[in-house]
Amino acid sequence: MTGLDNIQVPQTQGVKYAGSKLKLLPYIMSAVKSLPVRKVLDAFAGTTRVSQAFAQSGYDTTCNDVAVWSEVFGNCYLVADKPDAFYQKLIDQLNRLDGYDGWFSQHYGGEGPEGHRPFQLHNTRKLDAIRDQIDRFDLSWPDKCVLLTSLILGLDAVDNTLGHYAAYLSGWSARSCGTLELKLPRRFRLTTHNRVLRSDVFEALRDRYDLVYFDPPYGSNNEKMPPSRVRYAAYYHLWKTVILNDRPELFGKSARREDSRDAVSASVFEEYRKDADGKFLAMRAIDRMLAQADARYVLLSYSSGGRATREELFETLQNHGRLLSAVEIDYRQNVMAHIVSTRQWLRDEAAPHKEYLFLLDRR
Repeated sequence: MTGLDNIQVPQTQGVKYAGSKLKLLPYIMSAVKSLPVRKVLDAFAGTTRVSQAFAQSGYDTTCNDVAVWSEVFGNCYLVADKPDAFYQKLIDQLNRLDGYDGWFSQHYGGEGPEGHRPFQLHNTRKLDAIRDQIDRFDLSWPDKCVLLTSLILGLDAVDNTLGHYAAYLSGWSARSCGTLELKLPRRFRLTTHNRVLRSDVFEALRDRYDLVYFDPPYGSNNEKMPPSRVRYAAYYHLWKTVILNDRPELFGKSARREDSRDAVSASVFEEYRKDADGKFLAMRAIDRMLAQADARYVLLSYSSGGRATREELFETLQNHGRLLSAVEIDYRQNVMAHIVSTRQWLRDEAAPHKEYLFLLDRR
């Protein structure tokens, strides 16, 4: 990887998200710009910012994640192909609807001086009306995903949270006082062959790619931290409910979906247990993932606060290819450093806000 001079990063769109790679995009695009690749996989796509950037940069992009909300974003930006006017007409209809008290208002709407709910009642009333009407439209799945993305973006702009839905603010945030309004998502002209998967990463790796980008959930290397505090199914359960509109059974103060419980929704990459050899199960999963990647190039991002230790991670990388480059990014200080000495990197103390980007040649 070279410096970031002359790196053109396409404009992408997303919501508040703990795993967002928005700030990492310049480094990712710098890493891949000179590689002889055409077909790429974004294996843990999240809100799809990396997939959006890949597709706009001319790569045939496969966008994959197990989350249904990621599938919706992917279809909105990478697959839906109607003119903007088609979607804008429907969005205008949705914005004109009168709200009413429905299931979302019952469980997620609040009023009065105190918060403790993700939205104010006047916005959940609009949510109830809009979400029901979206189901009444006779739309293909990609077209429906554009409207659902618009709805989630609108909700994200008026929520009463710190960016996730595992807990809500005790008093109303300033943005929660605004009015829910749907806007056309910032789509782009499709010039590449893209597809969207909602698969386990090991299923997605059955196909051949020129490059695979891995951004696995990190969990936490703090063994005292409860796993529910770091699992994305717990953080973003409400997006899943908005998309499915399935009125699930709920539990807890934050009214989480039953299927977001740790015993049901756990990811092996967030696993906090160790095996009989004292290795984190999450690290075993990363090793298996790298072994199964049928691609010449692998780009892996990882956090200094993740479950894997530096020593384990570096050993695993060396077992699966030639390390072309390694970059350490300090977001808070806006500093990028090339890791020129492996021993120095392993010795240095890792700050919790640093991110690492590794590029492997597996040929």
